Amino acid sequence: MVLLTAKIMQRASLFVSFGGLVTTFVTTFLPLWKTMNSDLNEMENWYEGLWHTCIFTEEVGLHCKAFESLLALPPVTLASRILMCLSIATGFLGVAATFFGLEGVEIGQGREKTKRALLILGGVLIWVSGVTTLAPVSLIAYMMVVEFWDESLPDVMPRWEYGEAMFSAWFSGLLLVIGGSFIFVAVCMGDHETKQQNKVSSQAQGQQPRARNYLKTEIL
Repeated sequence: MVLLTAKIMQRASLFVSFGGLVTTFVTTFLPLWKTMNSDLNEMENWYEGLWHTCIFTEEVGLHCKAFESLLALPPVTLASRILMCLSIATGFLGVAATFFGLEGVEIGQGREKTKRALLILGGVLIWVSGVTTLAPVSLIAYMMVVEFWDESLPDVMPRWEYGEAMFSAWFSGLLLVIGGSFIFVAVCMGDHETKQQNKVSSQAQGQQPRARNYLKTEIL
């Protein structure tokens, strides 16, 4: 008995991809991409995301303010916004296409080729979603490292460091890439199972005429 079939692989890939999509959506709007703590005032912690800048103090708590102008955003932040929104859109379309391509989900009689095409389309879209999630977070991480070790800045000036949302974005991007790859594996497994079924049915059909001829011979 085969425990890992194409049907199980399809559902596992959809589950992983959906988890990556939800994590990407939440991470996009979290203000915890960057964190900064000044040695001059240890009571204040600064946080920055793609949409907000926040400050945390013990007296007031957490206070966030949205970026006022879209044109005044740094190019890296603006590009990261666009890529993360593109990731959410492609991930949603990929998960939807994969769902309708699942084995067992009825979309009409004799639509096996259509369901296979939907699985391939969903895998491509989910893979693109994973790449467009990993690209902005990696770009922001690279820029933060460059600015952190910039010798032209004075040592007393605080630097931005990695926030929790960046690790969440890396994790969600990897989930999406793995989920999309699993969908391609499921398609290959489905093709293999179809070939095996066709081979068994052709062998069974080839044995039926022989049995009939043998019975006719016995009767004569």
